[in-house]
Amino acid sequence: QVQRALLALTIPLEMLQVVKGRMMQAMSNGLSRQTHAQANVQMLPTYICSTPNGMEKGNVLVAELCQSHVRILLMTLLGDGNKSPHVTDKIFEIPGDSMQGPGEALFDFIAQCVRQFLAGITSPEEHLPLGFVFPFSCKQTQLNKAELLSWSKGFSCSDMEGKDVVQLLQSAINKQELFHVEVVALMNDTVGTMMTCSTQERPCEVALVVDKGTNSCFMAEAQYVEMVEETNGRMCVNTEWGCFGDDDALNDILTPYDQRVDQESSNPGKKRFEKLVGSLYLGDIVRHTLMALAAEKALFIGSNVTVLGTKGALKTQQVLEIINNEEGMAKAREALEALGLRPSERDCCRVQQICRAVVSRSAALCAAGLAAILGFIRHSRGLEQLVINVAVDGELYRAHSRFGEILQSVTGLLAPECMAALVPSVDGTGRGAAIVTAVALRLADQRREMDQLLAPLRLSRTDLERVQALMRQEMELGLGQETNANSSVRMLPTYVRGTPDGTERGEFLALDLGGTNFRVLVVRVAEDGIRMASEIYLIPTNIMQGTGEALFDHIIDCIMDFQLKQDLMKQVLPLGFTFSFPCQQLGLDKAVLLTWTKGFSASGCVGEDVVQLLREAAQRKQHLALKVVAVVNDTVGTMMSCGYDDPKCEIGLIVGTGTNACYMEEMQNVGTVEGEQGRMCINMEWGAFGDNGCLDHIFTDFDRLVDEKTINPGKQRFEKLISGMYLGEIVRYILLGLVEKQVLFRGKPCPRLQTRDIFKTKFLSTIEMVMPPPACGTGTVMGMVMLTVPLVRGSDGLALQQVQAILQDLELDASFEDSVLVREVCQTVSLRAAQLCAAGLAAVVEKMRENRGLSQLAVTVGVDGTLYKVHPCFSQHLQKMLQELAPNCTVTFLQSEDGSGKGAALVAAVACRGAE
Repeated sequence: QVQRALLALTIPLEMLQVVKGRMMQAMSNGLSRQTHAQANVQMLPTYICSTPNGMEKGNVLVAELCQSHVRILLMTLLGDGNKSPHVTDKIFEIPGDSMQGPGEALFDFIAQCVRQFLAGITSPEEHLPLGFVFPFSCKQTQLNKAELLSWSKGFSCSDMEGKDVVQLLQSAINKQELFHVEVVALMNDTVGTMMTCSTQERPCEVALVVDKGTNSCFMAEAQYVEMVEETNGRMCVNTEWGCFGDDDALNDILTPYDQRVDQESSNPGKKRFEKLVGSLYLGDIVRHTLMALAAEKALFIGSNVTVLGTKGALKTQQVLEIINNEEGMAKAREALEALGLRPSERDCCRVQQICRAVVSRSAALCAAGLAAILGFIRHSRGLEQLVINVAVDGELYRAHSRFGEILQSVTGLLAPECMAALVPSVDGTGRGAAIVTAVALRLADQRREMDQLLAPLRLSRTDLERVQALMRQEMELGLGQETNANSSVRMLPTYVRGTPDGTERGEFLALDLGGTNFRVLVVRVAEDGIRMASEIYLIPTNIMQGTGEALFDHIIDCIMDFQLKQDLMKQVLPLGFTFSFPCQQLGLDKAVLLTWTKGFSASGCVGEDVVQLLREAAQRKQHLALKVVAVVNDTVGTMMSCGYDDPKCEIGLIVGTGTNACYMEEMQNVGTVEGEQGRMCINMEWGAFGDNGCLDHIFTDFDRLVDEKTINPGKQRFEKLISGMYLGEIVRYILLGLVEKQVLFRGKPCPRLQTRDIFKTKFLSTIEMVMPPPACGTGTVMGMVMLTVPLVRGSDGLALQQVQAILQDLELDASFEDSVLVREVCQTVSLRAAQLCAAGLAAVVEKMRENRGLSQLAVTVGVDGTLYKVHPCFSQHLQKMLQELAPNCTVTFLQSEDGSGKGAALVAAVACRGAE
C-alpha cells in the first residue's frame, strides 16, 4: 500500500513533459486576446517594461500588505548599480477586524502606518514615490491602476472587488494630508522578487515564488502580450499559474489525497496547481495520505487515527523538518506523538518517505512550469539556446535545499536548450517593490528626455500642410519667368512633351552616365512588350579627371563596341541620353553642363552642351550612325519607364541617396519656355527646396549639424531632411544627444559614435524591418509622465535583437532597453522623411488637379530609389500622409524598373513618335 501511495505521488519525466506542454498552451491562451477570458493561467500584464540598469537613484517608499501585518520601507538608491542602498523599515500589526471589515478601513490603516513611519524622517516638501505591494489577484491596466478581482489568504474586506486599489490607497494617504506621497506603482510579491535579484551585471528576467501559494512572472516579448495596446519591447507578465489545471488539465496526475485536500478547501476546484505545490497544502496532502494508509492498516496499527481527519493537524513546517536527513526520523516521531499517535520505527520511516514524495512532487511540478516559461522565452526570442537568471523565493525554497536541487535538475531535463541559474531573492517584496518604483521613475524621466529631444522632429498635420503650401508657392515662383531666380525650387523645363501611350515601336539606344560606370543599352519596343540588352563599361579615373575630348571619345568607343557586339553598326538608331549631372536644359536634345559632381572633373565641359560634345566625339571617331534625340535626368526617365506600363503615370519621384520629382505641367503655366499648347515635363529639382530659408522653421539642431558638415552647407536643404545620404547622420547626432543626457548606454561616453557616417542609413531599414513606426506620446498619471508607446506585433523580439547586434557591431554597449530607444529614434527620423516627401508630393498632385479643373484627380507616380524600395515603412507612410494632405487625389505608386536606361529609350521613342 505504501509503495502504491508513493507511486501515485511520483510523476514520471514523460508526464512532466506533458505538463510542461500543457502549461505552455495555457500561457499562450492567457496572452491571446481571443482566449484570455477563458484562460486559467491569466498571464496578467504588469506594465513593468524594464529591469534595473543601476542608474536608479533617490528616495522610494514602499507599503507592503502582508498576511498579518503592514510593512513600510524607505529605500535610498544612489545610482551606483544599486550596490549599497540604504533601507529603513517598520512593521505594523494589522488589527483582526481590518482583514474582514470594510475595505476603506484597511486602506485607512495602511495610510496611517505610512504617516507614523514618515513622522520626523522626511520633509513634507520632498516628493516621495510609493510602491504598493498588494498580494491579491488584480486586473492591472496601468502600472498604477489595478482593480481587485478577489481576496484570498484570509482577507475578505467588503465592497472592494472591482475597485482600483491604487486609487483607494492614494485617497487614504491624502486623507492623512500626506500630499507629497504619490502611489506610482503596484505589484505583487513575485514581480518584486524578480526585480530585487536584477543588477546591471546580472539582469534577472524570470521569478518563481513557492510559498503558501505559488506564482511566477517573466519578461515577455511585448508583441505576445495581446491584452495590452500600448507598449513595445518587453513587459513583465504575472502568470498567476496557481490556477493552472482548473480546467481539468491536471486530472491525470491528481491523487485521491489531492482531491480530498481540494474538497475541504475554501475554494474547491480552484487553484489546482497551487494546491499541489504551495506550502499551505503540503501538510494536508501528507495528512490525507497517512489517513488512507492507516485505514488500509499499513500505518499506525493500534493507534487512534481520528486526529488525522482534522484539517491542518500536520503542518508543512513539520513536513519539511521530517524530510531532513539527520533529524528527520526524530522529528517524524515527535510530530506524530504530538498528535496522540504511537508510531513504530517503520511508521516513522514510511512517513518520512511520504513527506519526501510530496515535497519532491511539488518541486518537480514547479520545474515543469519553469521549463514551460523558459521554452516560451527561447522560442519567442528566436534563440537556439537561452541563458537566463531566475529569481527564486518562498518558504519551500528557503527551508529545504533539496527542493532547489530538484527544481534545478528537473528543469534542466525538461528544457535542455535553456541554462537557468537560480538566484535566491533577498527581501523580494520590500526591496523589489522599491526597485520597481525606482525603475518606473527612471523610465518616466527617460521618456520626458526622449520626447523633449524628438519633439521638433515630430511634425503635426499643421506643420505638413504649411510645408505643402510653401512647396506650392515655390513651384509657382519657379515656373514664372520673372520670379524663377527667387525660387529655391528650380522647376526646369525638360522639353519632354508627352508620356508613352503604348503605340511606340522600334529599336532605340540608351546611354546612362551618372558615375564611374556607365551603361549602353538597346531597347526594343514591340506590341508584346519591351526587351533590353545592355553592357556596363568602366570609366577610368584618368579619363574622369582628364580632358572632355578624352571622356566623350571613350564613351563613343564604348557605344561602338556595344553596337558591334549587338550587330547594330549598320543601323542609325535614336538615342536617349541619361546624364545625371546638373544641367540647364535648352531643348530636348540640348543641355548645358553647370558643374561636375561624383568625382568627375573633365576639362572643357562645364558651360558646354553635352549632346554636342557627344556628337563631336562621334565625328572624330567617324561614327556617323549616332542620332541623339533626347537628354534626360533619372527622375524623368523613371516617369517615362513607368508611363509605358501605366498611361496615367505623369509624375516621377526619386527617393534614394538623393531626392527629386518631376511632373507634367500645362504649357501655359511654364513661363520660362515659349508656347501655350499641351504639356511639358518639369524637373523640379526639389532637393533644393528651402535653400532660401523658407523651411528654417522645421530644421532642428540635428539637421543643422548635419548640414554644416556636408560639402555644400546651406544647399539641398530639403534633400538633407529626406534622402538616404543623410538620415543615418541625423540619427547619429540624436543618439549623441541622448548619450549626453544619460538616456542611452547608461550615460557612458561613446567615442565610436563621434565618427562621421558610422551610422549608415541602411541600418534604419534593418532596425525598422517588419516594424511599423510608433505614434509615440505620453500619458500623465497623477502628475507623473508614464511611458506609452504603441504595441508592435510580429517578430518584435527578433527585430530588437537585430538592433542590439547592429549597435554592438558599432562597439556600442547597448542593452535591450537601449535597442528599443534607438529604434524609436530611427522610426521618428524616417517617418518625418516620408511625411515631408508626402507634403511635397501633395503640392504637386493638388496643382495638377487644379490645373485641369478637376474635383478628383487620378494619377500614377513612377518611383525609384533605395530608400523607397528597401525601407520597410517609408512607402506606406508616404502614401498614408499623401492621402491625408491631398484627399481629392487618388494616387497610385508604381515602382520603376531601370528608369535611367529604359526610361531614356522611351523618351527617345516618344520624341520619335511626336516627330512622325
